[in-house]
Amino acid sequence: MPTIFTVDPRSGVPLYVQLTEQIKRAIALGMLAPGEQLPTVKALALELTVNPNTVARVYRELERDGVIDTSPGRGSFVRGDAAGSEARRAVADVARVAFEAAVREAKSLGLSREETQELMARTIARWYETETQ
Repeated sequence: MPTIFTVDPRSGVPLYVQLTEQIKRAIALGMLAPGEQLPTVKALALELTVNPNTVARVYRELERDGVIDTSPGRGSFVRGDAAGSEARRAVADVARVAFEAAVREAKSLGLSREETQELMARTIARWYETETQ
């Protein structure tokens, strides 16, 4: 099964974080269905050209977070209930990371807290304006 995941070693974001977020996003968006088997640690590590320990760490963290179940000898599978509350939490985790990156970028550009909050408020209002009407 070809993988839908990629990592960029030059991005500055740790590889395990990149992969964790991508798997959570894939589950939240329904690209990985409940009960679906993930690639083996070895197969995914070879395909992404990363250390197998990196993939094993990702799978351990996803299991700890209740996103996947791992069964020795069988593999790792998307939890059957991951389409519910865990998927929503996964979406929130991915969004949080994106917000943190945006705030970090705003700060690095010299925007004050107030300017950043105003910019975020305007952006949120623009994207969610149809929900308030």
